[in-house]
Amino acid sequence: MELKDIQKDLEKILSPKRFRHSRGVAETARHLAEKYGADSRKAYVAGWVHDCAKELSLADMQHIVKGAGLKADSYLLSSRALLHGPAGSILAETKYGIGDKEIQSAVYYHTTGRADMTLLEKIIFLADYIEPSRDFPGVDNLRKLSEINLDEALLAAYDSTISHLLDQKAYIYDLTFIGRNDLVLKIKEKKNEKE
Repeated sequence: MELKDIQKDLEKILSPKRFRHSRGVAETARHLAEKYGADSRKAYVAGWVHDCAKELSLADMQHIVKGAGLKADSYLLSSRALLHGPAGSILAETKYGIGDKEIQSAVYYHTTGRADMTLLEKIIFLADYIEPSRDFPGVDNLRKLSEINLDEALLAAYDSTISHLLDQKAYIYDLTFIGRNDLVLKIKEKKNEKE
């Protein structure tokens, strides 16, 4: 499916606010990809489709994930906020014909993160967090940091998410902790290599 056709479909199935958000993520992802040496076309496409499952019911997301044979733990299967990533990665392929595994993986992990994130996964995770329509305390600082150091900005996004969830006394998904801690170690390794 051509990108213009994907965009037309997204405009039909998403709320105007979610469609605007998806456009913002796509444009932010393309900018970050150009800045940090990733494939800007892949980043742009992944940005557009990252939330293609976001407004589905939890039952529909579960049906998509189970139908594709994806293994998912009970918490992931019970959370619309998290399950839309895996469900969206499947729809990217089955509905929109996006066979690129890098794009699918970036869509899959854009809400949770994970250890050993690829450059594209980092870009989509961060673009989702800082795109122009996002408005929360600290987002401007994250946008500035994203122009200086991708990993440091990603770490700040992880920290902000975890702090928010702690304040809400909410469950923090395992992959988010694992991804954050993996990134801390990798940043430390890079600093040690420079010394």
